[in-house]
Amino acid sequence: MTSASSAVRPSRTAQLGTLALLAWSGPHPEEDRDVAFLMAYSLGDGEGGPEGVEAAARELLDEIGMPAGTVGDAEQGATMPITLLLEGGQVSLTMPQLKVQCATPPEWMAAAQAEDAAHFIFATRAWPEAVPGRPVTEDMLRAFAGDEETLVGAGHCVLPVRRLRK
Repeated sequence: MTSASSAVRPSRTAQLGTLALLAWSGPHPEEDRDVAFLMAYSLGDGEGGPEGVEAAARELLDEIGMPAGTVGDAEQGATMPITLLLEGGQVSLTMPQLKVQCATPPEWMAAAQAEDAAHFIFATRAWPEAVPGRPVTEDMLRAFAGDEETLVGAGHCVLPVRRLRK
């Protein structure tokens, strides 16, 4: 599991504070294949603290058509103003007012390329323990990403992945 952070432009996003991106892969619950997961989250250090983060994240998700608490499909993900670009062992996520990159493990890349998609989660809940550059253990990931409060409050969709043409 790898995370990276990115600064965002001033405005409402100042309430989001430090945003990070975490990539991991795992078995699909209904099929015999691995799935690439990508989660964006805040460390909760923005203006207004964790409560400000949640409000700003919900506002951003509403604006891009991925309201918190909903699960979108690949078709919906293809029409959102979000892009995932895979290149050289990294993923770049671009959303309105946000661009962040993250190194990915080879198994994540293989799963994303096999499906031409990644399951994207934008958590509205802050996760201050998952500081970029520090390892995120499976237990930490399970406790946060698998928590009902995190899942119900997050926006979810399947996003197509793109690669640079050669």
